[in-house]
Amino acid sequence: MKSRGILVVLSGPSGAGKNTVLNAVLPRIPDLRYSVSVTTRPPRKGETEGVDYFFVDDATFDRMIEQNELLEWAEFCGHRYGTPRRFVEECLARGESVITDLDIQGARQIRRTYPDGVFVFLLPPSMEELQRRLTERGTEGSEAIAKRLETAAHELRAIVDYDYWILNDSLETAASELAAIICAERRRVSRIDPDSVGYDLF
Repeated sequence: MKSRGILVVLSGPSGAGKNTVLNAVLPRIPDLRYSVSVTTRPPRKGETEGVDYFFVDDATFDRMIEQNELLEWAEFCGHRYGTPRRFVEECLARGESVITDLDIQGARQIRRTYPDGVFVFLLPPSMEELQRRLTERGTEGSEAIAKRLETAAHELRAIVDYDYWILNDSLETAASELAAIICAERRRVSRIDPDSVGYDLF
Protein backbone atom coordinates (compact mmCIF):
# COMPACT_ATOMS: atom_id res chain seq x y z
CA MET A 1 0.00 0.00 0.00
CA LYS A 2 1.36 3.39 -1.00
CA SER A 3 0.67 6.96 0.00
CA ARG A 4 0.32 9.87 -2.37
CA GLY A 5 3.34 12.11 -2.59
CA ILE A 6 3.30 15.17 -0.35
CA LEU A 7 4.96 18.56 -0.62
CA VAL A 8 6.88 19.61 2.49
CA VAL A 9 7.88 23.25 2.91
CA LEU A 10 10.56 24.16 5.44
CA SER A 11 10.89 27.83 6.39
CA GLY A 12 12.83 29.82 8.92
CA PRO A 13 15.07 32.84 9.22
CA SER A 14 18.32 32.95 7.28
CA GLY A 15 20.85 31.21 9.51
CA ALA A 16 18.30 28.95 11.24
CA GLY A 17 19.99 25.92 9.66
CA LYS A 18 17.45 24.89 7.02
CA ASN A 19 19.98 23.47 4.56
CA THR A 20 21.88 21.64 7.28
CA VAL A 21 18.73 20.00 8.63
CA LEU A 22 17.53 19.13 5.12
CA ASN A 23 20.84 17.46 4.30
CA ALA A 24 20.53 15.39 7.47
CA VAL A 25 16.95 14.32 6.71
CA LEU A 26 17.23 13.37 3.03
CA PRO A 27 19.32 10.18 3.58
CA ARG A 28 16.78 8.98 6.17
CA ILE A 29 13.84 8.99 3.74
CA PRO A 30 15.03 7.39 0.47
CA ASP A 31 12.09 8.50 -1.73
CA LEU A 32 12.08 12.09 -0.47
CA ARG A 33 13.20 14.47 -3.22
CA TYR A 34 14.74 17.89 -2.70
CA SER A 35 13.49 20.68 -4.93
CA VAL A 36 16.46 22.87 -5.86
CA SER A 37 15.47 26.53 -6.07
CA VAL A 38 16.43 29.05 -8.74
CA THR A 39 18.08 32.29 -7.64
CA THR A 40 19.55 35.45 -9.11
CA ARG A 41 22.08 35.85 -6.30
CA PRO A 42 25.71 34.91 -6.90
CA PRO A 43 26.98 31.60 -5.48
CA ARG A 44 28.53 31.57 -2.04
CA LYS A 45 31.82 29.82 -1.44
CA GLY A 46 31.30 26.05 -1.54
CA GLU A 47 27.91 26.15 -3.28
CA THR A 48 27.39 23.96 -6.34
CA GLU A 49 25.21 24.68 -9.37
CA GLY A 50 22.21 22.35 -9.48
CA VAL A 51 22.84 21.09 -5.96
CA ASP A 52 22.43 24.15 -3.75
CA TYR A 53 20.69 26.37 -6.32
CA PHE A 54 20.29 26.95 -10.01
CA PHE A 55 22.06 30.29 -10.46
CA VAL A 56 20.56 32.43 -13.23
CA ASP A 57 20.65 36.03 -14.37
CA ASP A 58 17.72 38.44 -14.13
CA ALA A 59 16.72 37.99 -17.78
CA THR A 60 16.45 34.21 -17.36
CA PHE A 61 14.43 34.62 -14.17
CA ASP A 62 12.07 37.04 -15.93
CA ARG A 63 11.57 34.51 -18.73
CA MET A 64 10.75 31.75 -16.22
CA ILE A 65 8.09 33.97 -14.64
CA GLU A 66 6.58 34.85 -18.00
CA GLN A 67 6.44 31.20 -19.09
CA ASN A 68 4.86 30.06 -15.80
CA GLU A 69 7.83 27.84 -15.00
CA LEU A 70 7.85 28.73 -11.30
CA LEU A 71 5.42 27.55 -8.62
CA GLU A 72 6.34 30.61 -6.59
CA TRP A 73 8.95 33.30 -6.45
CA ALA A 74 9.93 36.06 -4.07
CA GLU A 75 12.56 38.73 -3.58
CA PHE A 76 14.78 38.61 -0.51
CA CYS A 77 17.64 40.96 0.33
CA GLY A 78 17.84 42.24 -3.24
CA HIS A 79 17.82 38.84 -4.97
CA ARG A 80 15.03 36.69 -6.34
CA TYR A 81 14.35 33.04 -5.53
CA GLY A 82 11.86 30.64 -7.10
CA THR A 83 10.68 27.01 -7.14
CA PRO A 84 10.78 25.23 -10.53
CA ARG A 85 7.29 23.93 -11.28
CA ARG A 86 8.08 20.94 -13.48
CA PHE A 87 10.24 19.01 -11.00
CA VAL A 88 7.71 19.27 -8.17
CA GLU A 89 4.71 18.35 -10.30
CA GLU A 90 6.46 15.35 -11.88
CA CYS A 91 7.62 13.97 -8.52
CA LEU A 92 4.18 14.28 -6.95
CA ALA A 93 2.59 12.65 -10.01
CA ARG A 94 4.88 9.63 -9.47
CA GLY A 95 3.84 9.41 -5.82
CA GLU A 96 7.17 10.75 -4.55
CA SER A 97 7.34 13.33 -1.79
CA VAL A 98 9.18 16.61 -2.26
CA ILE A 99 10.78 18.91 0.29
CA THR A 100 11.90 22.47 -0.31
CA ASP A 101 13.09 25.38 1.81
CA LEU A 102 11.30 28.66 1.22
CA ASP A 103 11.00 32.07 2.78
CA ILE A 104 7.71 33.30 4.21
CA GLN A 105 6.52 34.88 0.96
CA GLY A 106 7.18 31.74 -1.05
CA ALA A 107 5.55 29.47 1.52
CA ARG A 108 2.37 31.55 1.45
CA GLN A 109 2.20 31.27 -2.33
CA ILE A 110 2.70 27.50 -2.17
CA ARG A 111 -0.01 27.18 0.50
CA ARG A 112 -2.53 28.65 -1.94
CA THR A 113 -1.54 26.15 -4.65
CA TYR A 114 -1.02 23.13 -2.37
CA PRO A 115 -3.31 23.61 0.66
CA ASP A 116 -2.68 19.99 1.72
CA GLY A 117 1.09 20.53 1.84
CA VAL A 118 3.01 20.19 5.09
CA PHE A 119 4.48 23.45 6.37
CA VAL A 120 7.24 23.38 8.99
CA PHE A 121 8.94 26.37 10.64
CA LEU A 122 12.53 25.99 11.85
CA LEU A 123 13.44 28.18 14.83
CA PRO A 124 16.98 29.18 15.84
CA PRO A 125 17.81 28.71 19.54
CA SER A 126 17.92 32.50 20.06
CA MET A 127 18.49 35.74 18.18
CA GLU A 128 22.00 35.86 19.66
CA GLU A 129 22.78 32.43 18.24
CA LEU A 130 21.29 33.46 14.91
CA GLN A 131 23.58 36.49 14.77
CA ARG A 132 26.57 34.31 15.62
CA ARG A 133 25.76 31.87 12.80
CA LEU A 134 25.31 34.63 10.24
CA THR A 135 28.58 36.24 11.30
CA GLU A 136 30.50 32.95 11.16
CA ARG A 137 29.36 32.37 7.58
CA GLY A 138 31.74 35.14 6.60
CA THR A 139 29.79 35.87 3.42
CA GLU A 140 28.25 39.23 4.34
CA GLY A 141 29.18 42.46 6.07
CA SER A 142 27.69 43.88 9.25
CA GLU A 143 25.08 45.95 7.40
CA ALA A 144 23.73 42.93 5.51
CA ILE A 145 23.68 40.85 8.69
CA ALA A 146 21.76 43.59 10.51
CA LYS A 147 19.22 43.55 7.67
CA ARG A 148 18.85 39.78 7.93
CA LEU A 149 18.31 39.98 11.69
CA GLU A 150 15.67 42.66 11.21
CA THR A 151 13.95 40.45 8.62
CA ALA A 152 14.21 37.43 10.95
CA ALA A 153 12.39 39.24 13.75
CA HIS A 154 9.51 39.86 11.33
CA GLU A 155 9.57 36.30 9.96
CA LEU A 156 9.30 34.72 13.40
CA ARG A 157 5.83 36.18 13.80
CA ALA A 158 4.69 34.20 10.74
CA ILE A 159 5.04 30.91 12.64
CA VAL A 160 1.28 30.96 13.26
CA ASP A 161 0.77 30.21 9.54
CA TYR A 162 2.62 26.88 9.79
CA ASP A 163 1.55 23.38 10.77
CA TYR A 164 4.62 22.44 12.83
CA TRP A 165 7.63 24.05 14.47
CA ILE A 166 11.08 22.67 15.27
CA LEU A 167 13.71 24.27 17.52
CA ASN A 168 17.12 23.80 15.93
CA ASP A 169 19.31 23.72 19.03
CA SER A 170 20.57 20.23 18.14
CA LEU A 171 21.01 19.03 14.56
CA GLU A 172 20.28 15.40 15.42
CA THR A 173 17.10 16.27 17.30
CA ALA A 174 15.88 18.72 14.66
CA ALA A 175 16.51 16.24 11.83
CA SER A 176 14.78 13.43 13.74
CA GLU A 177 11.75 15.61 14.44
CA LEU A 178 11.45 16.68 10.81
CA ALA A 179 11.73 13.06 9.62
CA ALA A 180 9.05 12.03 12.13
CA ILE A 181 6.69 14.78 10.91
CA ILE A 182 7.14 13.70 7.28
CA CYS A 183 6.64 10.02 8.05
CA ALA A 184 3.53 10.69 10.14
CA GLU A 185 2.01 12.91 7.45
CA ARG A 186 2.57 10.22 4.83
CA ARG A 187 0.68 7.74 7.02
CA ARG A 188 -2.50 9.81 7.11
CA VAL A 189 -5.39 7.68 5.88
CA SER A 190 -6.47 10.56 3.64
CA ARG A 191 -3.17 10.23 1.75
CA ILE A 192 -3.53 6.55 0.83
CA ASP A 193 -3.34 5.99 -2.92
CA PRO A 194 -6.51 3.96 -3.68
CA ASP A 195 -4.87 2.37 -6.74
CA SER A 196 -2.20 0.77 -4.53
CA VAL A 197 -4.59 -0.86 -2.05
CA GLY A 198 -4.79 -4.64 -2.24
CA TYR A 199 -8.15 -4.88 -0.48
CA ASP A 200 -11.44 -3.05 -0.33
CA LEU A 201 -10.91 -0.01 1.91
CA PHE A 202 -12.67 2.68 -0.08
